[in-house]
Amino acid sequence: MFPLRDTQPSYSKPVVTILLIVVNILIFLFEFSLDPYTRNAFISAYGLVPDHFTISSIFTSMFLHAGWLHVLGNMWFLWIFGDNIEDILGHGKFLLFYLMCGVAAALAQVLFNPFSRVPMVGASGAIAGVMGAYMVKFPRARIVTFVFVFFFITTIDVPAWAMLIYWFVLQLFGGFGSIAASQYSHGGGTAFLAHVGGFIAGMVLIFLLGTRQPYYRRRDLSW
Repeated sequence: MFPLRDTQPSYSKPVVTILLIVVNILIFLFEFSLDPYTRNAFISAYGLVPDHFTISSIFTSMFLHAGWLHVLGNMWFLWIFGDNIEDILGHGKFLLFYLMCGVAAALAQVLFNPFSRVPMVGASGAIAGVMGAYMVKFPRARIVTFVFVFFFITTIDVPAWAMLIYWFVLQLFGGFGSIAASQYSHGGGTAFLAHVGGFIAGMVLIFLLGTRQPYYRRRDLSW
């Protein structure tokens, strides 16, 4: 399944969401312009390496990506889910929320794999937090989704809660697998536990930070 759009409207312009997408893409274009040796050195310097943990690398790693599919996939998910969360939090609070989810995601990955020397990069942990917040605030919104059935491609409307729980379970099982694999290999891969940590952080932080008052007059349209 691959989400195309959601049916939950926003009532304000997603300024921060757009800004985050632009910044991530511009930084990736800079990465892409580097020769392979320099690019690897750049990612090693600014990615999050658990075995050489620094606070600054938590934040810099959120804006680095490993390839075109990585950055475009992340930005697409941010575009679908980010506008609604920014709408109910407000611009400034949404930026704080996004960064806090990214921090929680990074710490979750470091906690379970503290001796890894592979740089962790990507916005997916922070975006997982946005998705977690979306699930608890707009569970009955519909996600228009690409579905592949054998040789056919079609679209269906999936309840947000179903799609996001399905996504979370995949990350959770992927995380268990990555813990087992890390006992035998120091290779790279998807930071599943960062996704899990970010998702849970988003579910919690959306309540701790509080939403704007107008939100209570326009909850999930399907209620």
